[in-house]
Amino acid sequence: MRSLRFDSFRSHIARTDDRLRSLAGRIPGPRPTLRLRLTVTYGLVFLITGGVLLTIGYLLVRNNIGGHHIFRALGIQPPVRRFPDSAVIRDVQRQIQADALHRLLVEYLFALGVMTMIAVGTGWLLAGRALRPLREITSTARRVSSENLGERIGLSGPADELKELADTFDRMLGRLDAAFASQRHFVANASHELRTPLAIMRTEVDVALVDPDASRQELRTMGEAIRETIDRCEHLLESLLMLARSEAGTGRAEVLDVGALAADCITDLRARADDAEVTVAAQLEPAWTHGEPGLLERMIGNLIDNGIQHNELGGQLGVSTSTRDGGVRLRVFNGGPRIDPGAVQTLTEPFRRLDRDHIGFGLGLSIVRSVIEAHGGRLELRAPESGGLDVLVSLPVAPAAPSPYVAVSRTRGALTQS
Repeated sequence: MRSLRFDSFRSHIARTDDRLRSLAGRIPGPRPTLRLRLTVTYGLVFLITGGVLLTIGYLLVRNNIGGHHIFRALGIQPPVRRFPDSAVIRDVQRQIQADALHRLLVEYLFALGVMTMIAVGTGWLLAGRALRPLREITSTARRVSSENLGERIGLSGPADELKELADTFDRMLGRLDAAFASQRHFVANASHELRTPLAIMRTEVDVALVDPDASRQELRTMGEAIRETIDRCEHLLESLLMLARSEAGTGRAEVLDVGALAADCITDLRARADDAEVTVAAQLEPAWTHGEPGLLERMIGNLIDNGIQHNELGGQLGVSTSTRDGGVRLRVFNGGPRIDPGAVQTLTEPFRRLDRDHIGFGLGLSIVRSVIEAHGGRLELRAPESGGLDVLVSLPVAPAAPSPYVAVSRTRGALTQS
């Protein structure tokens, strides 16, 4: 019976101890800030250094306080005088030396304590001054939000690590601001492009509903208009998905020949070139790179289709591939109206169109840019004085894979192989 009571009492004590530990863990303690840790570090370093120096000084004074070290340094035996009370004099001398050393030790400890307090106070002030830029960075980071990315630290002062950190943070905010602005612009343009065909379909349906005596031909015309609008919406959604896919990066990558991909794209777009009376001249050499075939083929197809669509009647379109300077080069240039050189670099922005009369959404070159960036390449756009657009794509080179290659040279309405 006593054993059971003892076990019950012991388990109660254990539960109480666990509750007290849990409660102690919930009590918030003082937060060890960086400023406090730096101050403590300064104080400890000064205390240890000062203690070592004072200890060395104390030992030197204790060893040299008798004055005999002067005679030893000169190699002379200290004089010995015999007095009747020489023992008493030596005892008094030792006592005076001990008192002097004790007082020196007390003064040393007092001076060390006072100087340590001064060092701690100075360290607290210096740590606060040194960490002031960090407080500015923290304050700016707290004020930043997706709707307020215009905040900048703008830290002035010497070019030290903290200024480098502040400048890096400002540049990051600038990139985020540009990315959010681009995203908002993209969403607004996408909404506008989707709203237009929806409005067209609504208008067609409303017109048909208002006229109860609409003929079969009128209904058929309405259906064809709606079907055409749906096809346009589908094309827009496919372009948006392709843009998102290209921005997400490459998936299944393999070694492939850009020249062979360009030949396939030329073959696929031959009918469009014939309808536009555009002469296509191709000089395709083996150019091996590492990437995703679907994305690279779409990139090349967009460039060729863009060159056909924005060309002039009976114009020229050139396509060439090569390997030089340790990289793959794809060049697509076309004739057409002259483009303002200042507007060339904006052509890769989503929904950017210089000519609203042409059919399209302005996503072609945006997809091209995203695919090239996903493959670690570089895109260069140039507007020649004679008109049209000259596009140069640079991609990393890959070891050539054994594959049959067909060099393609094509003119309007004809395809020759060599």
